[in-house]
Amino acid sequence: MKNNKIHIILTILLPIQVILVQLAGNHSNIIEKYYSMWLYPLISSLFRVLFGSIPFSVGDIVIGFLLLILFRFLFKLIITRFKNFRNIFLNLTAFLSVIYFCFYLFWGLNYYREPLAKNLGYTKTSHTNKELLKTTNYVLKKLNFYQLEITDNDSLMVENKVSREKIYEMAFEGLRNLEKDYPQLEYKYSSVKSSLISTFQSYNGTSGYFNPFTGEAQVNNLIPKNGYPTTTYHEIAHQIGYAAEDEANFIGFLASNNHDDIYFKYASYRMAFIYLIKEVKKRDQHAFNKIWEDLNIGVIKDFNKSNAFWKSYKNPFEPIIKKGYDIYLKANNQPRGIKSYNYVVNLLISYFNIKFSLN
Repeated sequence: MKNNKIHIILTILLPIQVILVQLAGNHSNIIEKYYSMWLYPLISSLFRVLFGSIPFSVGDIVIGFLLLILFRFLFKLIITRFKNFRNIFLNLTAFLSVIYFCFYLFWGLNYYREPLAKNLGYTKTSHTNKELLKTTNYVLKKLNFYQLEITDNDSLMVENKVSREKIYEMAFEGLRNLEKDYPQLEYKYSSVKSSLISTFQSYNGTSGYFNPFTGEAQVNNLIPKNGYPTTTYHEIAHQIGYAAEDEANFIGFLASNNHDDIYFKYASYRMAFIYLIKEVKKRDQHAFNKIWEDLNIGVIKDFNKSNAFWKSYKNPFEPIIKKGYDIYLKANNQPRGIKSYNYVVNLLISYFNIKFSLN
């Protein structure tokens, strides 16, 4: 009876929590000051200290355990033919209420913080075709430059021979350079892991994910390594409290670009070019063709290898999973859903314009 009362209370608290989170979302300045800049860094640092030294992904195991509990509830409903529906439903909603509370306390409120663009003095507003083309051509030249620096032959593909574990270490070390110019992106106590479910991630089309229940950055260790530095930094960006996908992408670019290692610099321009050229293709097919023709053959080979990798994992369930993630993002202050990743283009154009006066 006592447990039943607790479950009822937790069930009642679930919709109340949902309302409170939505109300909190209307006060981004308060979220920024008291949660994202004060409480969350304490929680995040604690998790990274607790789990960072463990060599395997604790978060993957936690996710597996939570899914097991969820399936157990559903299984009990089926085998009892819904005879004990009320109690099982209360157990399930009480469970979801606790998960919801932990998610937003441990990380989720960062979806409602002030925009990174405001913090850094950049703009996320749309840019003209002229600005887009100037930025894309600049990035193209830098991408070709670093490809040639690494291979000494514009027809050879860049091959990063460094181990994935070493890339995690290098990523942590490289953040010192970033913090000199962007102290708000300070990062302590590394906790980056290769995901135990990398094969599943490949099938659902994701390069990594951040686990809010353990504070670990999870990277899909099957993806081609030329994209590994920016993916690692993308997940680290989530770790330090930047939940929006375009902001995590931008931090991924900034961190890789500020690294001393040439492979990290190549990765930064590689990622920036991918998003910029996609936008060019949407706006101007002729300009897209011209820019693509100016790419070094070695860079094209790199992109072809990456495309072949993702194509090998194509399956009928991937669009369904992405649709679910799209709904999740829209429910968490990212109205453009999965398209939010692409809005890094505006941040990139603003960055290059301010730093190099391109436009």
